[in-house]
Amino acid sequence: MKRILFPTDFSETATNAFIHALEFAKVVKGELILLHSFELPILDAQFFPQNYMAIYESLELSKFDMFKEEIPKLRAIALAHNLDHIKMSHRLMDGELLYTIEKAIQEDKIDYVVMGTEGASGWSTFFTGTNAGNVLVDIAVPTYCIPNGAVFKKIKTIGFTTRFREKDKKALKNVLKLAKKADAQVYCLYVKTADSDVTKETIKEWEEEFEAEGVTFWVTLSDNVKESIADFILNKDIDVLTMLTYKRSFFEGFFNPSFTKKLAQNLSIPILALPIE
Repeated sequence: MKRILFPTDFSETATNAFIHALEFAKVVKGELILLHSFELPILDAQFFPQNYMAIYESLELSKFDMFKEEIPKLRAIALAHNLDHIKMSHRLMDGELLYTIEKAIQEDKIDYVVMGTEGASGWSTFFTGTNAGNVLVDIAVPTYCIPNGAVFKKIKTIGFTTRFREKDKKALKNVLKLAKKADAQVYCLYVKTADSDVTKETIKEWEEEFEAEGVTFWVTLSDNVKESIADFILNKDIDVLTMLTYKRSFFEGFFNPSFTKKLAQNLSIPILALPIE
């Protein structure tokens, strides 16, 4: 059974992503591990010599009580969507969000991470600027990012961006396994820029190799990669976009507010970021 980590700050964005996490768990036949992380303030012991530990214990207890109150609400959401059969467990961890995610991945042997891309309690800054690049590039398992306000719908089309590298081929085969579980079609996009080194022969070889899998390849001539990907999503009615985490700078640009705002009403689809193996 696949193990899916779902970090949550119990914000509206995270709660919306929870529905996607449940549905994703249903597709991959997985279980959810709900993670809530928090950072205790740094206190100087010399100013609190007698009740130093009591202050920390009180803060930890308040976080635990809040966590305990929110869990039944999530279980009610699962029940309302007829997904209460999905196995769920919970973790409350002290530490910075990326640190706790990475620690939970190691300790719980996580296969996927599913999370909202904006929220309260610091998440809005966590997923803007360089932080978006950090989380998508640094996490060692596929990360399923749910944009704020993205309404769940059945996955029928999965987009895959490629540069026709060997590592892309391995990733595409993994995407195809996911597509079969979801009964979805896979469309591959290659944005051919002016300095591209991919030959027509290479593209033809890929088309022939994946023809039996029903994969469709699209080649677009453009030097504006992000805009081309956006057009691909719109024109091919992509439900989920899968991308290899080649460069942190690319994901920083892709999640840049000025870019996402421009296409906000049409680009609210999940992105599955795949680590390079």
